[in-house]
Amino acid sequence: MTLQETQSQVDSWIKQHGVRYFSELTNMALLTEEVGEVARIMARRYGDQSEKESDKDKDLGEEMADVLWVLICLANQTGVNLTEAFQKNLEKKTLRDKDRHHQNPKLIP
Repeated sequence: MTLQETQSQVDSWIKQHGVRYFSELTNMALLTEEVGEVARIMARRYGDQSEKESDKDKDLGEEMADVLWVLICLANQTGVNLTEAFQKNLEKKTLRDKDRHHQNPKLIP
């Protein structure tokens, strides 16, 4: 599924099941909340914090999908074409960083 197809699918779901989009500010707050849930799993599962028993059954993929969902909602609400935006971002990073990482001694094995 492409980003464009995903944006369309989310829009259809919202119109069919969600009645309407939450406001942009509400969705921004929800995005922050969802990113926090991903951060909690990462810090406890892969970082230095110990994982609480209640966190061990959390699905990282599901939490990442929640982040993506809200991000897509915000893109739809603000008229952002994520396919175009991502392509531009990839081109920017390629031009800016094409040699940078190869010269980073921290990354060279």
